[in-house]
Amino acid sequence: MQLTHYNTHFTKQTFPITLVCDNITNAPNIGSLFRTADAFGVEKIIFCGSPIPKGRKMTKTSRATENIVPFDEKETILETLDQLKSENYFLISLEITNNSQEINTFRFPHNQKIALIIGDENFGISETVLNLSDAIIHINMFGQNSSMNVVQATSIALYEITKQVSKK
Repeated sequence: MQLTHYNTHFTKQTFPITLVCDNITNAPNIGSLFRTADAFGVEKIIFCGSPIPKGRKMTKTSRATENIVPFDEKETILETLDQLKSENYFLISLEITNNSQEINTFRFPHNQKIALIIGDENFGISETVLNLSDAIIHINMFGQNSSMNVVQATSIALYEITKQVSKK
């Protein structure tokens, strides 16, 4: 029998993970990020840059999770990262670079809050933000394309992070 959200026995859990979105503007992506954040027990989402669209396109994909997952909107990512750093967050950028580490071999901290930084749908994460990061991770890809949708990549990253940090 296929289970629904009414009869599954998953244990609700919140992880010390904040998702930092650098100028994510696509409404369906934003809605999907809310839904993904809820599924993986993310503590909070911070949207940096342009105000997020809160219309039908966003709410259709979020399935009301924007009412469950705490979020904030900030003008600039640099001030946000400075604030998170002062609160002892470990800053991790999800980006393919010449010195990024493979997500499947990276060891996420178990005793520190994590800020997972994801970038603009078209331009990724800026060099300035990458330089402020404590770590840069990437997802190995085996096709000819060098990137994937920001929500798909975030889902994979959150799966790996929560898998590791939930093990004691």
